[in-house]
Amino acid sequence: MFRKLLRDIQAARDRDPAARSNLEILLCYSGVHAIMAHRIIHRLWQWKLRLLARWLSQVAKFFTNIEIHPGATIGEGFFIDHGTGTVIGETSEIGDGVTLFQGVTLGGTGKECGKRHPTLEDNVTVGAHAQILGAITVGEGSVIGAAAVVLDDIPPYCTVVGRKAYVARRGGERVYDFRHDQVMRAEDPAIQQLLDGIRQLEEEVSTLKAQWETYGPAARNRGNSEEQ
Repeated sequence: MFRKLLRDIQAARDRDPAARSNLEILLCYSGVHAIMAHRIIHRLWQWKLRLLARWLSQVAKFFTNIEIHPGATIGEGFFIDHGTGTVIGETSEIGDGVTLFQGVTLGGTGKECGKRHPTLEDNVTVGAHAQILGAITVGEGSVIGAAAVVLDDIPPYCTVVGRKAYVARRGGERVYDFRHDQVMRAEDPAIQQLLDGIRQLEEEVSTLKAQWETYGPAARNRGNSEEQ
């Protein structure tokens, strides 16, 4: 356990450029406090002291604002950057070298029993407020973009973005040219042009419908008279 603690502190030192010393990390990093508490509480969970483990996990949540279920399995070198609002469910499995940012949820999708939370393989990075839901696997070395919603398995070494998340990069090769700064917004002129075109089409359809309701019956009657 002491070795894991040292690796967790080193992970924070390596991945956060704001970290100035191990002592600062040990005293000031809520993500490190949360994983330190979890390492002890998880041991109690394994010893079948479930109620005590659950109660202590709530105490840790109160002080860190990070909720980690005692049953979650977490590897070495784990780092939660900032951490506020992070939730890790009971059957979550997290490999070595994983990084989570604030607001991440490793949750379920309903009231299933058994394995119902995600598995993150080694060296996965999950951006702020991403939601990874269900008994799915995020492959080794993959990166989940901020605010992504992931509901399906992700292969190793992929970058996924969006709601619902989809693969933008596979094995280091970009398969979709996604850029956050190029996402179209409602006020974008191109979007406005599309909306104007849709409104124009709706007006034309409405006009044609009104004309048909007015002149259509007369035209049908005239056609029937000519046939007779």
